[in-house]
Amino acid sequence: MPKIVYNVTVKILDEILIDWLQWMQEVHIPDVMNTQCFLSYQMNKILHDDGDGGHSYAIQYICESIEELNTYQAKFAKKLQEEHATRYKNKYVAFRTLMEIVSTSND
Repeated sequence: MPKIVYNVTVKILDEILIDWLQWMQEVHIPDVMNTQCFLSYQMNKILHDDGDGGHSYAIQYICESIEELNTYQAKFAKKLQEEHATRYKNKYVAFRTLMEIVSTSND
């Protein structure tokens, strides 16, 4: 069964970048991983500059199956997303993408 990538892309304002990075790495990502729905994660800084300020990051969570992702979304996602939205209200934009891993260098 193919693994699933749950990608969350976030563009964050300059003024809160340091706080956001620290909070993501010390609080939010550990909370997501503690749901036990994901095998691993990767946080990436997007290097392109679209000229309107801010910084963009893609956080990719890997799960064993679509069923695991559905469990995360049904039981945990709303609360965790609300915590982020409350803490950084009007200072970010985010979108989510689901991907299926077709092949990797480990294949």
